[in-house]
Amino acid sequence: MSTSVIRGVVGYTITPFKADGSLDLPALGLSIDTLIASGVHAIAPLGSTGEGAYLSDAEWESVVRFSLEIVAGRVPTVVSVSDLTTARTVQRARLAESCGATAVMVLPVSYWKLTDAEIIDHYKAIGAAIELPIMLYNNPGTSGTDLSVDLILRIVREVSNVTMVKESTGDIQRMHRLFKATNGEVAFYNGCNPLTLEALVAGATGWCTAAPNLIPELNLALWEAVQSGQMEQARTLFYRQYDMLEYITRRGLPTTIKAGLKMQGLEVGAPRLPLQPLDAQGCALLKGLLDELASQV
Repeated sequence: MSTSVIRGVVGYTITPFKADGSLDLPALGLSIDTLIASGVHAIAPLGSTGEGAYLSDAEWESVVRFSLEIVAGRVPTVVSVSDLTTARTVQRARLAESCGATAVMVLPVSYWKLTDAEIIDHYKAIGAAIELPIMLYNNPGTSGTDLSVDLILRIVREVSNVTMVKESTGDIQRMHRLFKATNGEVAFYNGCNPLTLEALVAGATGWCTAAPNLIPELNLALWEAVQSGQMEQARTLFYRQYDMLEYITRRGLPTTIKAGLKMQGLEVGAPRLPLQPLDAQGCALLKGLLDELASQV
């Protein structure tokens, strides 16, 4: 099992669609190349931003294979393999591993409310099926399941390749408790954009975000400022981009990121129904935020 730790800004990719609703792989390739060229430290296909939950199995497999082929080892990759059933999640994790992923990310998604034992067994099955490190993803806003710190600690102790935790609850105290309980041995990743400064200052190993699709320079500058201890500069950089970070999170990542990419000259299509394109009012707000940030460079 690889024990390498992914550090820094992890850029989450979109999944582009053509006008007829089919995958637009050339646009995906261009978006990935642009992210890597911007300097992100890792690439994460098929997360919430990548609309992985809205793809057929064949589409999901195509995106995984194509994304990892395009990345070609230039940066580490974290593939989101979450699915409703354990069997399909294991199948996806094995595929990601066979395609050369650095790690996989697992969100405990379920129609029925899961017991702690069911969640633990889910992660155990995935951990036993692959050699890759697993990033446990806690995002009750999308999964409907909120993993307590105690439950996360049980999973970490019982599944040896769960070595990373991405928290999107916005509760910074969870990170402090995880750090203390594991002596900092479990890598913690911030998944809540408005909490980024606080999480990075508290020692987060990385920042998982879709924002580098639109404002990579600011995202990377914030990371570097915190790492170098330039806290006044970090605060300035964070609050400069705060309105953008808050809006894309609140309005919906696939919707806002795709609209923003179109404004920047990359046509990646609309999000898949029932998600809808950003409306005129939202586009005006997003364009205003982008123009304001561009004017400050």
